[in-house]
Order: sequence, then C-alpha cells, then structure tokens
Amino acid sequence: MNGIEKITGLIQSEAQAEIDAVLAQAQAAADQISARYEDQAQAETAELDSRNEKAAAERQERLISAAQMEARKAALAAKQEMVEKAYALALEKLCKLPENRYTEVLAALLVRASSTGKEEVIFSEKDRKRVGEAAVAKANQDGGKKLTLSRETREILGGFILKDRNVEVNCTFDTLVRLQKAETAGAVAKKLFPEA
Repeated sequence: MNGIEKITGLIQSEAQAEIDAVLAQAQAAADQISARYEDQAQAETAELDSRNEKAAAERQERLISAAQMEARKAALAAKQEMVEKAYALALEKLCKLPENRYTEVLAALLVRASSTGKEEVIFSEKDRKRVGEAAVAKANQDGGKKLTLSRETREILGGFILKDRNVEVNCTFDTLVRLQKAETAGAVAKKLFPEA
C-alpha cells in the first residue's frame, strides 16, 4: 500500500501544485483586470468630475449674468420712474405757478402758438375764471393779436386750446410737457443720474 499511497500522494501533490499554479495565474489575471477597471473607473470619475465642475461653473456664470441683467433692468426701471416723476412734478409746478406768473406764461405761449391772431382761446373752467381774460388781454397787447376768450371750457389741467373754426391747436400743459419729454428725456436722465 505504501507504493499506492506514494503514487496517490504524488498525484495529489502534483494536482495541488497545478491547482495552485492555475489559481495563482487566475488571481494574477483577476488582479490585472481589477486594476485595469479600477484605473478606468478613476479616469471616468475624474472626467465626470471635470465635466460637472465645468457645467457648474457655466451654470454659475449664467446665473450671475441673469442676476446682473435683472439688476440692470430694475435700475433702468427705477431711473425711468424717476424721470417720469420729474416730468409729473414739472407739470404740477407749472399748473401751480402764482397767478401773475401763470398769466405771463399763458400770454407768452398764446403769442407764440397763435398763427392767425384771431383764434378763440379755450381754458379749463378754473383757469377761465382765474386768469383767462388777463392772459388773453396780455397776449393781444404784447403780440398785436386779436384773440378772444371762448365761453367754452374743457377738462384740462392747465394751458389752453386755440380754436380757429374747425382747427384746434392743443397747448395744454400736459401735452406740452409730453412733447418736451420726447425731446429731453435723455438730458433729464443724465442730469438726474450723472454717473450713468
């Protein structure tokens, strides 16, 4: 039995050595594959991290740009509102001039606005009673006109309407201020906001 046991032991020993060699080879191949996939996973992770960082930076830039644009729009809206208020205040001050100054302004405007010198002058009811006759008389005297004070009144804040038969010339203060705003809004904005 010794001989058989020796042969069996030898076969087992050779088989075990072969098994160990195959296992070692398999383990080495597995380690190589594992290392290769680990390297690939790290490379892909680094690439994804890089792409994510780039995407995050681009998104941050877009958000900052959008926020800056919104801030500029808000600042512009605030400036436009202030310009509008400046013209509204000018109209209010014009309508609230002291009576003698208001009469002078109306008379000078009548002289400039009259083309035939024979128009009817239509005021608001309040202005007709307060300064109508005086303004028309002063315009006639200063400009050599023959304007007449109309019995008709209109719903206007200040100023007047010149009427010559079917033709009317609107010289109401709100119209004159609106026309001036179209021409001078840029200059007014520069005065109000010199840093802009």
